[in-house]
Amino acid sequence: MRALKYAILGLLIKRPMTGYEIAKEFSYELAEFWYANHSQIYPELKKLTSEGHVVFNIEISGDILEAKRYTITDKGIKDFTQWILKDENLQRTPKDIFRLRMYFSNNLEVGSRIHLLENQRLQHVNRLNTLKKIFEQYLEVPSASSDRFGDFLVLRGAIMREENYIAWIDECIMYSKENPQTSPK
Repeated sequence: MRALKYAILGLLIKRPMTGYEIAKEFSYELAEFWYANHSQIYPELKKLTSEGHVVFNIEISGDILEAKRYTITDKGIKDFTQWILKDENLQRTPKDIFRLRMYFSNNLEVGSRIHLLENQRLQHVNRLNTLKKIFEQYLEVPSASSDRFGDFLVLRGAIMREENYIAWIDECIMYSKENPQTSPK
């Protein structure tokens, strides 16, 4: 399954966009759960065009600069709708390098383990504070039919993810302090 295909189609349902504008969306609203590089977006747009899921108009900016503005077609809307209605099985847990390090942390001195944990905690607290600042734009839950509703749901999930990660780190610090080891193996 080409998940990027559906992410792009979903963005184009909101409004026609250039490849650059699509890339900006991946850096902003989608960044908490999905990412794509320019080098992935443009080839996918080419495929979507050849499959008849999107069309484009060329816009001239200034004297020379051309930009393609993509619009989703009825075929693209139909394919996207079928995809969004599909019930997915639970996917494998994403890789987390820090958790892998903690899995093997019995090889560290307790002070080193706690230092790593405290550094991670600080990074997650900073991310949580950023997410909460972004969330301030929502004075109330947006209408379920608005473009903002999905962002609200995902942003709320990202806040909860960071809160839970911080709680896990706090427990790791507590367990490390309660069960100090004399020296690494």
